Amino acid sequence: MIAVFFLIGFGVVLEPIVTWGGFGALLLLPFLGVTGVRLIAAIEVLRRPASRTAPAIPRVPDARLPSYTVLVPMYDEPDVLPGLVKGLAALDYPQDRLDLVLVLEDRDAATITAAARLTLPPNMRIVMVPQGGPKTKPKACNYALASVHSDLVVVFDAEDRPDPDQLRRAVRAFATADADLACVQASLNVYNPADSFWSRQFALEYSALFDGLLPALERLRLPIPLGGTSNHFRLSVLRAVGAWDPYNVTEDADLGIRLARMGYRTATIASTTWEEAPVRGRIWLGQRTRWLKGWVQTWLVHMRHPRQLFREVGGWQFLGLQIVMGGVLLSVLVYPIAALALALTWFLGGFDGIDFSGPGGWLWIVALGNLAIGILAPMLAAAFAVLRRGRAWLLPSVLAMPLYWLLISVAGYRALFDLARRPFHWEKTRHGLGSAAPARRKLPPPVMPRRVHAAADFGLRRPPT
Repeated sequence: MIAVFFLIGFGVVLEPIVTWGGFGALLLLPFLGVTGVRLIAAIEVLRRPASRTAPAIPRVPDARLPSYTVLVPMYDEPDVLPGLVKGLAALDYPQDRLDLVLVLEDRDAATITAAARLTLPPNMRIVMVPQGGPKTKPKACNYALASVHSDLVVVFDAEDRPDPDQLRRAVRAFATADADLACVQASLNVYNPADSFWSRQFALEYSALFDGLLPALERLRLPIPLGGTSNHFRLSVLRAVGAWDPYNVTEDADLGIRLARMGYRTATIASTTWEEAPVRGRIWLGQRTRWLKGWVQTWLVHMRHPRQLFREVGGWQFLGLQIVMGGVLLSVLVYPIAALALALTWFLGGFDGIDFSGPGGWLWIVALGNLAIGILAPMLAAAFAVLRRGRAWLLPSVLAMPLYWLLISVAGYRALFDLARRPFHWEKTRHGLGSAAPARRKLPPPVMPRRVHAAADFGLRRPPT
């Protein structure tokens, strides 16, 4: 990378026009790929049935269902705990085959106190994660995984409200697929889109991503960087690939790529998990910084040995990884520069002086066409997706998406800075602030109850050493 920067620097000094033209042509390659994937995602939204009415599935008798474990890692989230317990208890799955696990940090006195006040279902238990190592969600999941003995396992976030039949749909997906299917990803969407600008844009983004882009990647048989929740795994495969990277701050994106490297496949299912979108800019910025930092981590880790990666996944998936992860990250960083360049060119009357019929005219035509389609395709995908989810009132917010992308670019540059300064820091997203969240009650100061330390209390079990 240093050598490339030096070469560009020398080129700008010796032959600036040729260098910038060549650099622009080189950048077009990943951006053309990103635009193509976005266009396919918009088409995929139209192909799929309306998300409000997922097709019915045959009901399997309870006695034939496999055992299932639900992992819910939590930290400093006492306010969402009552709603979480209620939502998990509403899952349509036999209790004797369902192991509900709250994964709590033993330094989190507030959440532990809140859990001690609740009457938990008989099939719900608590795993306490000791201090030490990286303070991350994947580290907690790995620790809890040692106590899991089910056939299938899923991870939900604390504020998640999955469709009641989601586990049954995942079981059917595994039962009707080949053994190479290791994971199924449910759609994510938000239950509080009306709260703020941030929640509305989040709803548009999630609708386009999970109702369009991920199904498009599945159809193209490209690696799927998993979302942060509602990933259902075969336990045996999850352990075989090493589970989650405890140092990666978007651990599921990394795990999705690792599954592809080891010959496994990921699919999507027609089920939705509803979660809370950030309602404040500061909260959104922290969460988006962590996500983009994790994507950079994931790309760097898997591209450490490019030839080995190419041999393991093949040319098609290797190209897809560069487009889906590398191209998207590059787009985030280049977008504000391109927007500024276009604005300056427009205001200075530069387009009048461009000779589109000259030697470099084709480059301008392709670049401007690619930019136009690259902007319109995700806007169309978001518009189609919210229409099919019965949220037509969100359509005016589609017009603000180009501005929202500039804010994502701010988070992208912040992520690079954060990666250099504190690569494994987990920037916690605060939940329970949305209008659809339970009312925040003023609780007494949290005190670590002594009885929490006893393994027999409210189903608490520690994993075997």
